[in-house]
Amino acid sequence: MSGSKSLKHATESAEPLVGTWAAIPHPTTVELIASVGYDFVALDAEHSPMSYETMENMLRAADAATGDIETLVRVPDDDPTTLKRTLDLGPTGILVPMVETPEQAEAIVEATRYPPDGKRGLGLGRASGYGVTLKNHVDTVEDTLVRHVQLESERAIENAAAIAEVDRIDGVFVGPVDLSMSMDCFEEWDDDAFLDAVDHAVEAAHDAGVGIGTLATSADQRESRLNWGVDYLVAGVDAIHLAEGVAEALDHCTALLDRET
Repeated sequence: MSGSKSLKHATESAEPLVGTWAAIPHPTTVELIASVGYDFVALDAEHSPMSYETMENMLRAADAATGDIETLVRVPDDDPTTLKRTLDLGPTGILVPMVETPEQAEAIVEATRYPPDGKRGLGLGRASGYGVTLKNHVDTVEDTLVRHVQLESERAIENAAAIAEVDRIDGVFVGPVDLSMSMDCFEEWDDDAFLDAVDHAVEAAHDAGVGIGTLATSADQRESRLNWGVDYLVAGVDAIHLAEGVAEALDHCTALLDRET
């Protein structure tokens, strides 16, 4: 991560932040990703068999890697225990899926703030230096902790402005696949209603002064979705990069062998 770029203040960056998705639950993937120069890496604990122990080691890999990279954990749900246990491991922040109302966003904030402002329990994990830096952690956590929520349904889009305006929500994230499914235009990226929904979400986020991001998994998607006006982009998925890379190598070898016969 370079300069003043950060997920907490994504709207202040001169250009969008670029990160990638770590869906393979192993620290090696994060170590490799962190060494490339991305601004952030998003750990997918929603759609992978990632355990808390593995998540902790993936976060360690990011922190130990050369350079400066932020870590965003997509949690599996908004249960307060899920949020607490994740934040105790010390990521830069959380990305909460399937948020549809401002009340849900407010509950997420409450569950992730310490008393007297919230209901988060205080643990002796990585975030607090295993208790060694406990007071400093409590005093400073709100300066750096990132709370982003995903807009993945028509209802979420309808409530996008109210969700983005919730105090301590730092950003919203358009989940294009689930949103298109919700709108009955699955992966029809040029659908007018879908693009109107995206425009509405972008406008709502920017009016509220919070960042907005999305996902792209191909070169065409990366170009078009940066043109949506997002402040940060998840520019790929580790599993897809692996699948494409091994297929490309096999195709190349096959072509070379065919040429020799």
